[in-house]
Amino acid sequence: MSNQMNLTRLGNICTKIGSGLTPKGGKNAYKESGISFIRSLNIYDFHFDYTDLAYIDDNQARKLSNVIVERHDILLNITGASVARCCMVPDNVLPARVNQHVSIVRIDKSKANPYYVLYSLNSPINKQRLLTLAQGGATREALTKETISNFEINLPSLTVQNKIAAILSAYDDLIENNTRRIKILEEMAQLIYREWFVKFRFPGHEKVRMVESELGPIPEGWKVKTLGEVCNIVMGQSPESKYYNTKGEGLPFHQGVSNFNNRYPTHEVYCTIDKRIAHAGDILFSVRAPVGRINIADRKLIVGRGLAAIRHIAGLQSFLYYQMKAIFKEEDIIGNGAIFNSITKQDLLNVKVIVPSDCVDNDFNNKVEHIDQLILNLTRKNLILRRTRDLLLPKLISGELDVEDLDIAIGGD
Repeated sequence: MSNQMNLTRLGNICTKIGSGLTPKGGKNAYKESGISFIRSLNIYDFHFDYTDLAYIDDNQARKLSNVIVERHDILLNITGASVARCCMVPDNVLPARVNQHVSIVRIDKSKANPYYVLYSLNSPINKQRLLTLAQGGATREALTKETISNFEINLPSLTVQNKIAAILSAYDDLIENNTRRIKILEEMAQLIYREWFVKFRFPGHEKVRMVESELGPIPEGWKVKTLGEVCNIVMGQSPESKYYNTKGEGLPFHQGVSNFNNRYPTHEVYCTIDKRIAHAGDILFSVRAPVGRINIADRKLIVGRGLAAIRHIAGLQSFLYYQMKAIFKEEDIIGNGAIFNSITKQDLLNVKVIVPSDCVDNDFNNKVEHIDQLILNLTRKNLILRRTRDLLLPKLISGELDVEDLDIAIGGD
């Protein structure tokens, strides 16, 4: 029966467990292209983050020939705050190497399904065991090669592993497809914004001459105003911690950017005291380091002292979102290039923005808000898929749900 426990050391089913090194020169050695150089910041549970993916040249890669990443390798963070996070290496980053904070866990496919092992490591009980082992390090949170090798997981028959991996991978494939669609939609909207409001090639631009402004040349009839003139801004304020909970009581509460994602935050902490409110669609803006990081409220929520909630007075939230993303594309840098660790409400009110003629910003907002709605819908679908996968995961890995007799198509990946 698949629910019978068969504990096996990772070392018994792996052909490689090992981490890399940082090239001499550290970040100064990184290149704009070349061999992918994977760091802990790229690795999340189930998910590889391409943001800030570094590259090294062939010479540097040769010095790391003992940590060549191969297809179906599991990438496991072994130090720091992100310790125990793990994902499968995506094919499109190969060839690749890893640094000293990431371990390659390479599964012998004659003994185990790499995807099954990945799901097992990400199951709640095993994740907590890994975190507990890491916290036992002498000087900092760390997982050693020996610790990983001796780590035991439940290993049913290869047939059962394949079925479990197929079930859970089906959810991840849908999540990945939706994520790709979201990325394409975002790129479409950003491209339109750049064309209209950076290159000033908006519909009818041929008939409008450019004039000088304090922000450089702008189309005639457009104005430069402050953010305070075109937006309502609510600065966050934090209630006493005794009103916080993780049971879902009250409204979601966000103190800062810890639960920010690419566009919408996830909600872990709730609060039963309504102090400063952000409504659905409001721009959530970080006023403490990293200053200028942006998300969108997907529902009514409470903002703490590290955030501000911003709403366009004419309701042009899509236009405002892409404008703010363009202005604050570099975090902690405002206006004249000065670096800020935090900003006040007055600083935010005084940020200079270009205000197009009514028809242009309205036309853009009407054109793009349906794209933003599609992105929101896909984001919500992914949330449901993740919740369902995460409910199934521990039951499948523990054998509580027996799949041995189920007729499940096994992919050839």
